[in-house]
Amino acid sequence: MKNLSRLLLAMLLVLGFSNTYAQDENNPWAVSFGVNAVDVYPVGEDAPQGDYFDEFFNAEDHWNILPSLSSLTVSKYVSNSFTVGVTGSINKISKVGEALNQPSIRVDDMTYYAIDGTVKYSFSDLLKCKTFEPFIGVGGGYTWIDEIGAGTINGALGINYWFTENVGVTLQTNYKHAFEDYLTSHFQHYAGVSVKFGGKDTDEDGIYDKDDACPDVWGLEAFMGCPDSDGDGIEDSKDSCPNEAGLAEFNGCPDSDGDGVADGDDNCPTVAGLKALAGCPDADNDGVADGDDNCPNEAGPAANNGCPWPDADGDGVLDKDDQCPNEVGTVANNGCPEAVEPTAEVMATLNNYARTILFDSGKASFKEATYPVLQAIAAILKEYPESNFTLEGHTDSDGAKSSNQILSERRANAVRDYLISNGIGAERLTAAGFGEEYPIDTNKTRAGKKNNRRVEVKLRK
Repeated sequence: MKNLSRLLLAMLLVLGFSNTYAQDENNPWAVSFGVNAVDVYPVGEDAPQGDYFDEFFNAEDHWNILPSLSSLTVSKYVSNSFTVGVTGSINKISKVGEALNQPSIRVDDMTYYAIDGTVKYSFSDLLKCKTFEPFIGVGGGYTWIDEIGAGTINGALGINYWFTENVGVTLQTNYKHAFEDYLTSHFQHYAGVSVKFGGKDTDEDGIYDKDDACPDVWGLEAFMGCPDSDGDGIEDSKDSCPNEAGLAEFNGCPDSDGDGVADGDDNCPTVAGLKALAGCPDADNDGVADGDDNCPNEAGPAANNGCPWPDADGDGVLDKDDQCPNEVGTVANNGCPEAVEPTAEVMATLNNYARTILFDSGKASFKEATYPVLQAIAAILKEYPESNFTLEGHTDSDGAKSSNQILSERRANAVRDYLISNGIGAERLTAAGFGEEYPIDTNKTRAGKKNNRRVEVKLRK
């Protein structure tokens, strides 16, 4: 019993120390229960192994099997594919194998008890297979046959086959070498069902905390246990709109109108529009969003709130640029009519009228017959509002030269004053007197002097 006490103490220390390594591992605990078969030989025989295990599979002659639940194992994962476990088993010995190729000896039933501790190494990770798990193990224990007991050192070889993540079957063979000569060395075979448990899943999402990136929040396996609240395929931590289903291109935010602008950035989220206008439409394509466009169906500049500039006189010059918005003009003249100059024929007509102006003798006052002539001159000048004119006064050579100069100036100004009073702009008219300096006829005849007493109208450039 001294050896048994030491062995049990060592096993308890190993199991207790392993808790510090296994707390975060998935399903660290396993329970296996099933049947065991004992292949035992008389003390002192070379058996049980024989010559290359010739009798190893001779179950009919050598194996002692108790037809009931006869073994129970509790084990715990440590780390790096290692587990430690304790197995308790019972059996009855009714046949003992003799020498090689000899039949077994039938004996009265002897009770068999054993408790064994084992450290196992799994090859599952090396094979990269989760269902088929071969393993080897070493350990020790204590075995009693009837009242005879002794410590043993054990070697194990077996496999686990997992039907699910938690349930499988276990097949295992132990070779148990006794420390004492009075207990024979022997094989013990196991077959049973194994159940793994103990994995921690705080949020109950089916993903163990060890592998769960969000262990306190229910999540999806595709996102390592993290949630996707709106079900749009983008986990909440990477979703800018975690409570609204959206598109990956918008970091999980929606685009309700499908215009390529996320709703959060779309000033018109329910109507398809243009990115350049923050998702709002522009029916007339003038660059002004319909909501800000006073003429949404007619293209116009933003400066005029989306409406076209008017052209009241239809001369092709917009009113905003037209210096004569109500008068047809030309682009070259900023929308105003081009100035029409009087022709040579018109000037000749003006001067024909001007030469018939009659003044009182030696004065600048008009004779009554002259007023219709002055009115005709004013009418012609009104037809050319953009033209400017010079009125020149002339005399004959009678009298003093200085007096003639003054008289010519007064008569030219008298004509100017009349025209201004009859609607001709003062800025358009200038007056000058030239006295007797520029005769157009001889001053020696009465007719010639008459021609020299005149007023001339000249076009001023």
